[in-house]
Amino acid sequence: MSTQLLSALYLASPALPIGGFAYSQGLESAIELGWVKDEPTLQGWLQGVLHEGLGQLDLPILWRCLAAVENNDRAAQHYWNDLTFANRETHELVFEEEQLGAALRKLLLSLNKIDAASLPEQPSYLLMFAVASGVMHLSAENALAAFCWSWLENQVTVACKTIPLGQTAAQRVLLHLMPEIELVTAKAKMTKDDDIGATLPGLIMASALHETQYSRLFRS
Repeated sequence: MSTQLLSALYLASPALPIGGFAYSQGLESAIELGWVKDEPTLQGWLQGVLHEGLGQLDLPILWRCLAAVENNDRAAQHYWNDLTFANRETHELVFEEEQLGAALRKLLLSLNKIDAASLPEQPSYLLMFAVASGVMHLSAENALAAFCWSWLENQVTVACKTIPLGQTAAQRVLLHLMPEIELVTAKAKMTKDDDIGATLPGLIMASALHETQYSRLFRS
């Protein structure tokens, strides 16, 4: 059995104790507003975020963080860490990046897998995912895929709880978008530095509105 596969499953697992299940990234508000209300609209929303959000921002930065970790390039780690936070456009998205990064850092420290002195004082989740991938000896390609799958599975879980979406419909969405992960990761690896950046006004509006949503299940 491939250690690479097991390592990827470990990092992508919702059982990883960092609290990723607590965040909806604006999806809960999009559902509350009626923008996402069923299987087709959910699929469209996630496909858009996957290609125009993760594919244009998160994955290209993660790709560079993985290289920076592998080369022990601390200046590059700090640069891409700062750029990550600069591109989180709402309080909730910044908070999520901070909290997941801190939780993954704490986990790796408790497992004696990293040296805290080598990391920025406030590491992003993207940087810590790259660090964890290095600790687990994941290839860059498998790290990108694991990151995408973790995000996608969490978003579908949010939809199951809040639309609500049935389990069979949820599986159809996952299976439909699974091939898109390979496409978006391949594109992310080819993205030039100057082309990194997401333009998702709907997601940002939903995330901002979620900050004052009257009743909600998720932290962001």
